[in-house]
Amino acid sequence: MGALSMLALLFTHPLEFRTLLQYHLWHEQRDVSAPEERQNSGWDRESMRRCWHFLDETSRSFAAVIKQLEGDLARVVCLYYLVLRGLDTIEDDMTLPNDKKQKLLRSFHELTLQKGWTFTENGPDEADRQLLVEYDKVIEELNLLPPKYLEVIIDITHKMEVGMADYAHKAATTGSVYLEKIEEWDLYCHYVAGLVGEGISGLFAASGKEDPLLGEQLELSDSMGLFLQKTNIIRDYREDVEQHRYFWPREIWGAERFGKACGGRPAFKEMKEMYEPGNEKQAQWVQTALILDALRHATDSLDYLKLLKNQSVFNFCAIPQTMAVATLELCFMNPAMFQGNIKIRKAQAAELIMSSTNPRDVAYIFRTYARRIHHKSIPEDPSFVQLAVACGKIEQWCETHYPSFVHMVTAAGGGTSQQFDPSDARTQVALSNEGRDKEIWQEKRRLAIAAKRAADPNGIVAPDVTGKETGSQTELMLYAGIIFGIIGAVVIGLVYLLTAYLDAQDAIRV
Repeated sequence: MGALSMLALLFTHPLEFRTLLQYHLWHEQRDVSAPEERQNSGWDRESMRRCWHFLDETSRSFAAVIKQLEGDLARVVCLYYLVLRGLDTIEDDMTLPNDKKQKLLRSFHELTLQKGWTFTENGPDEADRQLLVEYDKVIEELNLLPPKYLEVIIDITHKMEVGMADYAHKAATTGSVYLEKIEEWDLYCHYVAGLVGEGISGLFAASGKEDPLLGEQLELSDSMGLFLQKTNIIRDYREDVEQHRYFWPREIWGAERFGKACGGRPAFKEMKEMYEPGNEKQAQWVQTALILDALRHATDSLDYLKLLKNQSVFNFCAIPQTMAVATLELCFMNPAMFQGNIKIRKAQAAELIMSSTNPRDVAYIFRTYARRIHHKSIPEDPSFVQLAVACGKIEQWCETHYPSFVHMVTAAGGGTSQQFDPSDARTQVALSNEGRDKEIWQEKRRLAIAAKRAADPNGIVAPDVTGKETGSQTELMLYAGIIFGIIGAVVIGLVYLLTAYLDAQDAIRV
């Protein structure tokens, strides 16, 4: 954002200006070209510098998040992203004949390891064709990766290329350009995004920065990818339709119930009908159903984020998820989505980036946007009840894991402690349970002391901080002897040093 844009923002949206200013002043950006970073980023190699350039060119939003990963993870994920972007570029290119596309897609995992391989036959309008023109740079860097990373990347590439090839072949040979069922939509999103999530988990586990078991969380990893992919597919409706890419499942957009909810109108026959004048309300009900389907992955995403322990990994995973739920809220009940590409405001994005730092805050972000979606919904929407349930599940998840009546308070000297909201009825229950737990613990201590006395009738015990008796006479005498010994040694040492000092002074005077 330029200086003039920032100045205009200051007068039109002063709160957003403050947020962006805070972001630019306080949010640290990792510079992969810095001398101290080059060992991990590979910036001292021309081939890796070119890879960082392609990352910036193909994904400005993801590039910033990837660069924040600590150590060599940023470089590994950068290469992983470029491999999958190259595969996706071939799959998206409608100028390639099917037989050639099939051969390329189904062997891409092998070509990715073939030194010197490049591809120059993409259509001239393909946005990322230059990546494949210089793909030998990516291959060169891939072959420098440790096997633990390379195995994950090649395995996911192989799985993804099979799914992409199957869908491309179906479109080319059957003439069907639509996904029919919701299950087919799920499978497509699994191939193009769910597998990406599985690979990311595998790389994090291989790095040692996360628990090895994270690589086995396939269902949660898949949901993370599906939540992002479905959000992008919903938001990019107009752009995709104009480029003859149809990713919305016909089972939803062609359903008769949405026409009936609009006075008995016929169901849509083609996806492009949704942006035509007069179809706004019926298209809106279709959009709501798609958003409802995307929201069923929200709690899985929150479950996944709770498993992460490395801060940079958490930020990398959490920021796209909070951006996604904010984008869903922006699209919901917004007819502008059918007319062009819409995005959340830069200040809103900056606030989400700065807030997505721990599972509790991320959960509350999800809850905030779920409440906004529910607030905007209207009873005449055929999905009204199901949408309320979906938003309620997010609310329930947050209350189960991070109850709203428990506040985390930062102490003056650092550290945090929890406090209960006295105005909330649940506080009395929590305090009662806390008191009961304390009584149970004290009773266990009393029984343990009684058992110890029975085993050693001649021993005595001393009071501890809880007022209970612990220890034996022998232990007390031993501890007392050690303490008095230390004190005595210190006193004797001081006396000796003082005497030596005085003698030295007398010698100087003489």
